Amino acid sequence: MITTENLTKQFDGHTAVDRLTLDIGEGEVFGFLGPNGAGKTTTVRMLTCLIAPTHGRAVVMGHEVGQDNQNIRRHVGLLTETPGMYDRLSALKNLTIYAELYEVADVPGQVEKYLRMLGLWDRRTDAAGTFSKGMKQKLAIARALLHEPNILFLDEPTAGLDPEAAKLVRDFIVEVKAQGRTIFLTTHNLDEADRLCDRVAVFNQWLRVVDTPQRLRQQMYGRQVVFHLADTAVAHQPALQSLPYVNRLEAVDNKLIVALDDPESHNPEMIRLLVNNGANIQFVGELRHSLEDIYLRLVNETPEGKE
Repeated sequence: MITTENLTKQFDGHTAVDRLTLDIGEGEVFGFLGPNGAGKTTTVRMLTCLIAPTHGRAVVMGHEVGQDNQNIRRHVGLLTETPGMYDRLSALKNLTIYAELYEVADVPGQVEKYLRMLGLWDRRTDAAGTFSKGMKQKLAIARALLHEPNILFLDEPTAGLDPEAAKLVRDFIVEVKAQGRTIFLTTHNLDEADRLCDRVAVFNQWLRVVDTPQRLRQQMYGRQVVFHLADTAVAHQPALQSLPYVNRLEAVDNKLIVALDDPESHNPEMIRLLVNNGANIQFVGELRHSLEDIYLRLVNETPEGKE
C-alpha cells in the first residue's frame, strides 16, 4: 500500500527526512514514532502529496508521488494535528463542501453517515467554531473519511484531547482497521501506539527500527518472569541458578527475576524447585517492558555512520 525508497526531504540545506525506506501492507496500522522535529509530519506531507521529496521515491496505492499526485489524493484521507475548519459554517456545511470537493457520489447521504457515526448529527446545524476540541477532532475525522479512502493518515489524532474524546478516537481507529483500511499513525502517546499498532517505526530524521512492539521487547529485553515470594528472594536464588535455560537471574527484595526464552515450558519446573526449597510463592508474573522503554532507548542511539 505504501512503499518508500531512500525518501529524503531537505529545507535550505537542513535534512528533515533522511533516506527513509518503508514497506507498509494493506490493512496495517503502522505507528510512526519520534520526538518533535524528527520529520514525522514532513513524511506525512510527502506521502499525501502536499510537498515534494528532494530525493528518493514513494509509491502510494500503486501511484508514484510526484507523478500521479491527483490519484493519490483520491485514495488517502488526512487528519492533521490541528485540523482547520470553517468556524462560521455549520458542521453539515463544512462536510458538504469537502464531500463536493472529493466528488462523493451521494453527498447528503455520506455527510449524514459520518455525522451520525461520530455522534455529531444533533449538532449538525451548529457552527464548527462553537465545538469543543474533541468535537472538532471528530468532525475532522469525518472529513478525512468522507470519500472512503483506502489509506488514512492520522497525525497526532488524540493530542490535547480529554480521556473520553481520546478513547472515542482510538475506538474509531479500531473500527476503521476492521474495515480493512491501512492507517499511518503518528503519535507521542506510546501506550496508544502499543495497543493500536501492528508494527511501529522509531524515527528521528533516519529510521532506527521497524517491527512489532512484541518482537522489539523480545529482541531488546528478552522475556522475564517474576516470582513474588513471601520471604526474602536471595535465599532461593541458588535453586534456579544452575538451570541451563536461565539466561539471567536477579534477586530484588522478595522478588526473583528470571530471564529465559520459553517461560511457558519451564515455569512449572522452576515453581517445583522453589517450593521444594521452602519458598512461599505468592504469585508469578511476566515482566513487561513498555513501548516507552524501547522508544527512549532507540531514539537516542546513533546508528553506525551517523553523527
